[in-house]
Amino acid sequence: MGKLMAAGLVLAVLGVLGLAIPYFTVNETTEVAKLGDLKIETTESTSHSIPQAAAVGVLLLGIVLLGGGFYRRA
Repeated sequence: MGKLMAAGLVLAVLGVLGLAIPYFTVNETTEVAKLGDLKIETTESTSHSIPQAAAVGVLLLGIVLLGGGFYRRA
């Protein structure tokens, strides 16, 4: 598999994932204070959304690159 096809495959998979899972949450734990063995931590949740147009664009670009890779092989 050439580099062009590999890049196309990765972009196509990312585009499908962006359409299938448009929202995801990231949890970040931060140490606020430490006094000996006692630690105080806080956890922050941040939600992110993937615009549908961006996911479709990445998917289409991946398909075009895959097609270019197949065309180049033939």
